[in-house]
Amino acid sequence: MKETLWIIDFGSQYTQLIARRIRELNVYCVILPYNKIPELTPDVKGVILSGSPFSVRDPQSPVPNLQTIKGKLPLLGVCYGAQFLAKDNGGDVLPSVLREYGRANLSSIDQQHKLLKGMHNGRQVWMSHGDTIQKIPSHFRTICSTKDVAIAGFEIEGEDTFGIQFHPEVYHSTEGMILLKNFVVEICHCSQSWTPDSFVQTTVESLRQKIGSDKVVLGLSGGVDSSVAALLLHKAIGKNLYCIFVDNGLLRQGEFDEVLTSYQDMGLNVKGVDAKDRFYAALHGLSEPEAKRKAIGKTFIDVFDDEAKQIQDVKWLAQGTIYPDVIESVSVKGPSDTIKSHHNVGGLPEYMKLKIVEPLRELFKDEVRRVGASMGMKDLLLQRHPFPGPGLGIRILGDITPEKIRILQEVDHIFIQGLRNHGLYHQVWQALAVLLPIKSVGVMGDERTYENVVALRAVNSTDGMTADWSPLPFDFLAEVSNEIINKVKGVNRVVYDISSKPPATIEWE
Repeated sequence: MKETLWIIDFGSQYTQLIARRIRELNVYCVILPYNKIPELTPDVKGVILSGSPFSVRDPQSPVPNLQTIKGKLPLLGVCYGAQFLAKDNGGDVLPSVLREYGRANLSSIDQQHKLLKGMHNGRQVWMSHGDTIQKIPSHFRTICSTKDVAIAGFEIEGEDTFGIQFHPEVYHSTEGMILLKNFVVEICHCSQSWTPDSFVQTTVESLRQKIGSDKVVLGLSGGVDSSVAALLLHKAIGKNLYCIFVDNGLLRQGEFDEVLTSYQDMGLNVKGVDAKDRFYAALHGLSEPEAKRKAIGKTFIDVFDDEAKQIQDVKWLAQGTIYPDVIESVSVKGPSDTIKSHHNVGGLPEYMKLKIVEPLRELFKDEVRRVGASMGMKDLLLQRHPFPGPGLGIRILGDITPEKIRILQEVDHIFIQGLRNHGLYHQVWQALAVLLPIKSVGVMGDERTYENVVALRAVNSTDGMTADWSPLPFDFLAEVSNEIINKVKGVNRVVYDISSKPPATIEWE
């Protein structure tokens, strides 16, 4: 039986981060919408209530049914969760006189308390609330405070129920992981046995039982998720997994052959399909980003369908769906039971009638990489920067031609290889080059030129939801710019993108 922690979601921007921190403790957890709490099962060891953009004073604020949980299992309310527990039990939650957003410091702390053991006075915590718990019921006890918030944390006497008004899951709460570990390990008594190795073992066995001797088809992209999913399935069913790797003509320079060789070295039953001309024909004359995405997606479906038809008696379609996809599709903002279409290999035709298998749907991206590493997957695939499904099709602004693809592939190769050669590749989360739909005047030798402009971009992020531009060394940028202009025919100007997300996005389209 797999030990589980529940995280009840009220729509907080930090809910996924709570889950990731719990997973870092080698404890399995799931995120549940507050309005879809299932019946308790013996594997549930404790519950965390997340923060929320709502105020508990709002008549429309989320109200969970905690009847089967509170007083029966360890319960930790974070921010909104703490305020809900206080208000629901007769306390007062009022608008803050001095609102706390950002850094604060614990000015007093019960260091003997089991939730706070190992934490220290004066340590920094991260606040994000416009309301404050002003008064707690008589059976509550304050366990920590800040200068401006007298009740920064409390316990309910006689229960393993606690509330804190700060966010222990964020990096800025310097001892937040101590608090979370105290709750998860010391109070919930979780054994910390959910490791990459244990995931591989249990998942492979589960896949064998689920699929049996059936055939499975999987569309490989060259990315981390589909590659790790393929290796798990290969361990479970061997040659009954049929992988299809499509060259859409929008991959990086030499990537199709390089990645295909890696897949074959892993022992995968994989077929490489050269479909460049079909994609180029579908993209001819299109310049609007969404039109290009749809054309690429539809063409992939057609190619994939043609190849899948050649495999007799396929019963299953495997996908590299990961946990954030699942969370986004079943959320407090819009409950739904289906994964977004762009995770379903573009949305496959109804007539294929294939059952879906998603071996990674419990994992975050960083966990997918750890699982891949535990199976011995090479860094070439495992540590690749994220690469969009439409590939270079959304990094060429405007219409797409083979000549533009040639230019961008050469520019991208110089940039990415330069990062690797200078030991910078693993210091950024994602790097890319963009071909802009403008030309600029230049001088090469004694000749005036009028050629293309390319933008280089590198960002740091944890999950792609937010990102900061990477301050790459000036001498490196100068060297790469010079090499691009000297070696790539058709480019005479290089710019570096210093926009962060938000307000910009990582990709340009």
